[in-house]
Amino acid sequence: MSRNFELLQRVAKDDVFRPAEHPPAVPRKSPFVAPLYKEAPHAEIAKLVQRLFSPAGSVDGPKIVSFSGISRDDRCSWICARAAEALADQADASVCVVDANLWSPQLHVHYAAANSYGFSEGLAENGPICNFAVPLRRANLWLIPAGSIRPGASFSLERCRERFSELREAFAHVLISAPALSREAEATFFAQLADGVVLIVEANQSRREAVRRVKEQLESAHVRLLGAVLDQRTFPIPEKLYRRL
Repeated sequence: MSRNFELLQRVAKDDVFRPAEHPPAVPRKSPFVAPLYKEAPHAEIAKLVQRLFSPAGSVDGPKIVSFSGISRDDRCSWICARAAEALADQADASVCVVDANLWSPQLHVHYAAANSYGFSEGLAENGPICNFAVPLRRANLWLIPAGSIRPGASFSLERCRERFSELREAFAHVLISAPALSREAEATFFAQLADGVVLIVEANQSRREAVRRVKEQLESAHVRLLGAVLDQRTFPIPEKLYRRL
């Protein structure tokens, strides 16, 4: 059993989870956004969305999907944001993207939105979950940013379950940007509340052993692995020729 899963059991026993005691290395006022080394893979993300959510309206398909990196968060939030946009384009239904990475929030940066009020306030305060969502450029796309975390804050796991249930009722589709699985036990908890998880594996960065441990961690927690994205691939030969191989 992995160390992270043991931590998850300990968190569940205490019935609370707390943000990391030490703030992220990058200041919150100027969060890091992973640079785009190549043209945005819109076609690949569109295919991912089609595999995850098609056929549209299917009762068997996932409704809440969690996105988690192996050891880093930045590209995970970018892919989650682009997937939400692609889904909003494809689906004639409401789509909400939620930043549950309270330790290193990024979604508000990708959407150029404020982060003073969001998911952390939704866990601490009353009112419908929709009160914490802001509309984005597309009419059917909504964002719940991470919000402002107060020092020493802790959140009830039961309260988090309630909010996820509200999200399931309020929106047709929900995409969750969660913490990296190898670093935060809470990422597995969020994946359990969702209908499954999509792993973001960084080419030339994520070690095979680390990916294997995360897979075992998810299986031990009875989390459905919906798929994996190999991000930041490099092509030693021109990509057009590579696709013909």
